[in-house]
Amino acid sequence: MIADQKTNLLYLADTLRINYFDFWTRFEKTLAESSIKFDWIPITKDIWARDYMPIQVNKDKFVQFVYNPSYLRDDVKWKKTISDVDAICNAIGVTPLKTDIVVDGGNVVKSEGRVIMCDRVFSENPHYTKPQLMDELQRLFETDQLIFIPTHEGDEFGHADGMVRFLDNNTVLVNDYSGETSEFQGRFLLSLHKAGLDWIEIPYNPYNNKLKIQAQGIYINYLEIGSHVILPAFGMKEDDIVSKQFEELFRGKTVSTVNSNEIANEGGVLNCITWDVYNY
Repeated sequence: MIADQKTNLLYLADTLRINYFDFWTRFEKTLAESSIKFDWIPITKDIWARDYMPIQVNKDKFVQFVYNPSYLRDDVKWKKTISDVDAICNAIGVTPLKTDIVVDGGNVVKSEGRVIMCDRVFSENPHYTKPQLMDELQRLFETDQLIFIPTHEGDEFGHADGMVRFLDNNTVLVNDYSGETSEFQGRFLLSLHKAGLDWIEIPYNPYNNKLKIQAQGIYINYLEIGSHVILPAFGMKEDDIVSKQFEELFRGKTVSTVNSNEIANEGGVLNCITWDVYNY
């Protein structure tokens, strides 16, 4: 698998600069200061590029899952926001390997040898038995280990990238779920323990959000590309705490922040809006 620290080219949906101009102005400045190269994904219908773009397995292999999640396909209004991935890939010159498995890219958290997914993937694919789906995912990802974590109780999207990220192949960063139910905490941490992973907790404070969909206080959804890490900021006391923590965790890398409240209001943050690849 191509881990984030191995990527060197960033793609963004062309709807981002149109629909969230103020945020884009700040984000563009941060990208420029970090000398991060980017390009635009054309003919998109929403900004959440991570979810509908293919997963890069190696330098020559991209896997295109079916982008038809239950939280969009079951609502006429939101169904219209599903981008045509075939047309997008053709426009940017990517020829992916297609599969009939329904997966959002936000539910694929990868290191070089491991992949973490929320167990929502099983209910999204009733045309597969659980063993069949696990075998097929492992074949497509060419990974040593698939790790399934419980879907967060309050997450209608079922995305792992709002819960956990790889610091290295053996250590993950996770939300500090001490404010959640003991039952959920136990199931979540047990799934990591069984996989042989160590974890480091980072601040997590979405509890003052007025709407369930809002992602303020979810710092785990940062952007990592090559030697750069960009953290979301929300104007909260945790902003500085997380920034200092990440400067220690990612020593030798550039750690920046960008206020991300506009996009957080819509349910996602920086990993959600980006598609980073290894471009050789």
